Amino acid sequence: MAEREPEPRGGGMAGADSRGVLRQGRAFLDLFWDIAKPEQEVRLAATESLLRHLRDGRKDDELQYTLRRLVEGLAATREAARPGFSLALAQVLQAFEEIPVCSVLEQIKEKHNLEKVKKKLVRNAAFGNFFGVMALFQSGRLIKDQKALLESIQLLQQLAHHQAHLRDLPGKTLVDILSEVPEAVFEEVLFGILQADLTSAFKSPENLHLLLVGIQKFPGVLKPKKLKKLFGSPTIVNEENIPRLVELLQSAAKSEKKDKKLPSVGYDLLQVSLREGAFELFWKEAVENELVKEKSGPVSYMCYRLLGSALPLLSLDQLRMVLKGRVMQHYGEHVVTTQLPDRFKFAPEMEAYVDAFLNSCDDPEKQLAVMIGFSTLTNQGYPVVPSIWRVVRHLQPVALQKYISWLKDMFLRPDLDCCLDFSTNRQKQNQENVNIAQHKMARLRKWIIHRLVSIIESPVKKEENLVMDISRFCFFHAFFETKKKASQIPETNALPSEPLDEQAHSLAANYFFGLLQTLNTLTVLGDTAEAAALREKHIHGVTADGKLWIFLLVEYANELLSSEKHVKAVKLFTKEQRDAWERTLQSVKNLQKKENKSDSAKIFAFQQLLLLMAIHLFKNPAETMELLSDLLDCTERAFSKEPKKKKTENSEPGWVEVIVEILLSLLAQPSLLIRRISKSVFGRICPNLTKRGLQLILDVLDPYQDQDEESAVVVMEESDKKIKSAPEDTDDERSGDSSDEGGSEEENDSGDEDKNEEVDEDFRSQLMNVLQAGNALGGDESDEELDDEAMMALDENISALFAEQQKRNQAKKDERDRMRKEKILRRDFKIKVLDLVEVFLSKQPENPLVFDIIEPLLQVIEQCMNSDSDKQEVDFLQKTAHIFTNSLCRAKQYCRRVDALQEDLHAFVERLVKKACKHTDSSVALYYFSASLYLLKVLKGNVSDKTPTPRTPLPKKQSSNIPQACQLLSTGSLDVDRVTVIYQEALTQFLSKRNSALTASMFLDLFSRFPIMCKPLVDTLVKSITAGARQHQQAQACLLLQKVLPLRELKLSVTEEEWEELIRESISQVTESLKVADQFRVKAEKEKVAKNLELLNFLLKTVTQQKLHVELVEVDKALVALNQQEGIGKSARLDSLYWNVMRWLNYTKPKKEKTAVASKPAQAAEPLKRKKKGFLPESKKRKNRKKRVQENGVAPVASEDGATAAPEEQPEGTDTPEQKKGLVPGSRKPKKHKLAGSGEEAVNGEDAVADKKKRKRRNRKRKGDVGNEVEQVPAAKKAKGNINQETQQKQGKAKKKRKVKKAPALQE
Repeated sequence: MAEREPEPRGGGMAGADSRGVLRQGRAFLDLFWDIAKPEQEVRLAATESLLRHLRDGRKDDELQYTLRRLVEGLAATREAARPGFSLALAQVLQAFEEIPVCSVLEQIKEKHNLEKVKKKLVRNAAFGNFFGVMALFQSGRLIKDQKALLESIQLLQQLAHHQAHLRDLPGKTLVDILSEVPEAVFEEVLFGILQADLTSAFKSPENLHLLLVGIQKFPGVLKPKKLKKLFGSPTIVNEENIPRLVELLQSAAKSEKKDKKLPSVGYDLLQVSLREGAFELFWKEAVENELVKEKSGPVSYMCYRLLGSALPLLSLDQLRMVLKGRVMQHYGEHVVTTQLPDRFKFAPEMEAYVDAFLNSCDDPEKQLAVMIGFSTLTNQGYPVVPSIWRVVRHLQPVALQKYISWLKDMFLRPDLDCCLDFSTNRQKQNQENVNIAQHKMARLRKWIIHRLVSIIESPVKKEENLVMDISRFCFFHAFFETKKKASQIPETNALPSEPLDEQAHSLAANYFFGLLQTLNTLTVLGDTAEAAALREKHIHGVTADGKLWIFLLVEYANELLSSEKHVKAVKLFTKEQRDAWERTLQSVKNLQKKENKSDSAKIFAFQQLLLLMAIHLFKNPAETMELLSDLLDCTERAFSKEPKKKKTENSEPGWVEVIVEILLSLLAQPSLLIRRISKSVFGRICPNLTKRGLQLILDVLDPYQDQDEESAVVVMEESDKKIKSAPEDTDDERSGDSSDEGGSEEENDSGDEDKNEEVDEDFRSQLMNVLQAGNALGGDESDEELDDEAMMALDENISALFAEQQKRNQAKKDERDRMRKEKILRRDFKIKVLDLVEVFLSKQPENPLVFDIIEPLLQVIEQCMNSDSDKQEVDFLQKTAHIFTNSLCRAKQYCRRVDALQEDLHAFVERLVKKACKHTDSSVALYYFSASLYLLKVLKGNVSDKTPTPRTPLPKKQSSNIPQACQLLSTGSLDVDRVTVIYQEALTQFLSKRNSALTASMFLDLFSRFPIMCKPLVDTLVKSITAGARQHQQAQACLLLQKVLPLRELKLSVTEEEWEELIRESISQVTESLKVADQFRVKAEKEKVAKNLELLNFLLKTVTQQKLHVELVEVDKALVALNQQEGIGKSARLDSLYWNVMRWLNYTKPKKEKTAVASKPAQAAEPLKRKKKGFLPESKKRKNRKKRVQENGVAPVASEDGATAAPEEQPEGTDTPEQKKGLVPGSRKPKKHKLAGSGEEAVNGEDAVADKKKRKRRNRKRKGDVGNEVEQVPAAKKAKGNINQETQQKQGKAKKKRKVKKAPALQE
């Protein structure tokens, strides 16, 4: 790497540097290389290290060298290096104030002289000067030195002419320097040299920007009189200068096109126009009348950015003027016409401008003006800003309240004249003869009602009164109309200018139920202590006094129903519906009076469900009545004080069963609100759940249930009639998306079915009859042609026949479509019902009913594994598997009362294990096996009241030393003998059957979680080492035994004699297995031997460490014989495992040295083969390169003809191939002992090509090593060395040719 640090050139420091700085080590010099790295973190770290080094050393020569290197680096060719050197130079100047700034500037100008530099280096020199000035400015010392400041400004003015390279960077830097200069310095020093630039301000955006900054920074210097002397006008923004300002702004906008930001000159011009009181003139004449009219993207975006940047600077009247102008309308058209994904959208940037303004503005009136201005920018009545615009979170309470009042007033009396409305060209072309005003009014009302609902969802600070006000407003206009004003009902005080039609009421109702969903999950509002306490408990959907939001709305609805003189319901209640409403309110009041804390969850659940059904009476009274009637009866039965009767098979269902049926019916509706409330209610009543109630849920999940039975899922004929039209009803979970995707797939499938459908024979026969009746089938008997009338009649008959056939095909397609939709809805319904199962498992993990859930979930998993794999089916499977695994099998809590269920649970375990064994799919068998382990955990964790099973006696030493042994080996209610038989059969099948769905991981899980099963099953594992079905099963037996033997619980459960016998028998089995191992070419055999050796390694280690009396003679013989096998040495893994085992038998692995074998004489007798094109002849191949290592460890170097050369004959600076491989001392790489090759030379062409490539690589390495040593020689000597090398190479080639000629004679 000698080329990294060039020797210093020129100057008196060259000699000193070469003797001093450059010889101090590489650490200091490497810092300059790191400063030029492209990674910013590396550059910054190198700069800090350089400053630290200079501060600690305080050496003048190092400081001077640093300055010179940094100045040189300013003009580096790499873009990342220039700012790195500039920053480092700035930091050095800032740290060492004794360095004169002027001297550094002179050094920069001298080093990067633009007049003396070559033409091709002008760009680098320009950047060197620019970054040099930047370094001086960033050091903070340029402003203090007036001479350096003056020269820097002049240098920047000179650099401004190199726009091809630097563009507007000098101008921007000049503006930055000017903004930091004091007014006195500007007037005394800089004004004179900048006067020419200021006079030509209207010739370029850079000069105009310089003037605008000067006016704002130095108003005492650049007074109107002086401005008039400069360019003949006391102000910048006036009617005379407008055309020139427009041209400059257009130029600036196009230059900033790639940066996507507002040009600085535009923002400063905006500020100067406000300072001069000419903002209205600038905005209307320059922006709206000129810039907006130009159909250019960069100019339009500059106008939008001017609008967003102007918001914090304007007064209230100016804000209203701007928000009603052409720029706003142009922005609205941009938002509407750029909906395609590949278009540039300015809306997020405008939202950021408005968000920043509202966040920093303290004036509620200005906040309100901006919100109203953007809310009235409409496209055919519909505002262009989204109805969930998040900027509302920054509104102050006063502004928020006024904005809500304005929204409600606009909903009731839409004022389209105050809106800045527009229509796109396509909308103008597609306008039909409809009532445009009504259309716009409906669109505006739709946006407003959603805007009101979204305010409650937004994180803006709000009070309960505001939330209730919006909720009452939405509910009233969704279901009621005003007949007469009433003081107690504020919503009747303002009558709508245009009555709401049925569509508007329906839309408001849909948004209201979306609002109910928000209220159900709303955190408690307010700053009181009660509200804070409820928030800490994570209670949602209630007010600060603990009342449900939905209860307050039901009270309000009852108030409206009682005020028939003042309001009228959109859909009048019938007498039955009104009675049900009254009964519901009375039931809720009765529940609120109950103070029994034990039933508080149950009471709350019934209240929530009753209120939900009551509020749904307004939306779907006919469908809700039946459910509400059942719910009221169920409520009376649930809280009645009558004694409970014993249930029989034909008795009426209990209240829990009725509630479950109601919840299932509610889940069939596509409403997220109903789904969440049903889930919440079920979580509160699940402690009272009975077996019949749980079975109702499980019947829905039963995949084998007859689908013709009556189901809660109803498929409507028209998709528009579904309840899905409401925004809150669009279930945002994955079931909705999957139904759509599944639908598209099914449609494609149905299309394919239509194409592949066989021709209907009935239709063919009918068509033949029609053609024969019309004599259209020409034959040999009749050659007559049909007349026109007969042809027309035939056409009519054929068309009627095809029309009838098309109707039949369409009916079949509709039926398939109906079945597809029904299947989607049924699966979606099952996904929702899984929520109830998950709630029950999480709330009641200790309930014995949990055992009834296991098999239904397993059936669902098994059926989904075998069914189609569309997205919805996969989601259903994943959710079921997640619930089964995490909520059931891995649950920390489980049933503790299983005394009466011991027999059933043991039979259940047996049934599950047998099903796992019979399965062909390992993934399904895993779930069955996991379920059996869950039941084992339940049985083992329960202590039986009956006489416990006698435990395995412990050895005396272990029982005295380990008091926890009893706990580790306790069986609880588990019948170990019975369970042992079950799992022993499974383990035997796994190890004796070729294709078994069971896996080793299942039994590893069994042994690790239940070590008590190790002792009964360990004998099976030991026998299977040799008795396994195939090599794979024998390897699995070794693996399992290797994992089981180290378990502490197994050691505790056996005596010392039993343990020693177990180790002895295991070693014997492994020895027998190794004796029969002979085919290492088979992968399974290799794996078996590897597992044998791993197990044997543990066994011998145990024998050695525990000093067991085990005979190892047979093992020794078997292992020695194994080493004689041909294939064991070829596998590195087997070789390593083998010698790890032999180490316990006091064997050491021999060191294998590289040996060279002499060429066989038979090769010399081989006939000379014909030379192949592209291959080396035999005579040119290098022979006998690998010779036997000499006794002193130095390998002789093989010459080209096979003879060995002495080490001293090798040329200096080169390494032999053996030295490069690390085979001899003195090489730079460590020694590596490798097996020697056979010594035979390859005779085919492929070996020749490989030899040739190896030779080339060695030559490259040799030349590279020589080159590294030669690089430190002066240039003239290098050239001479190259000539000598070429001469040697030519001589070597000539020798090779002479030897090639001798080779045929030798072979003959």
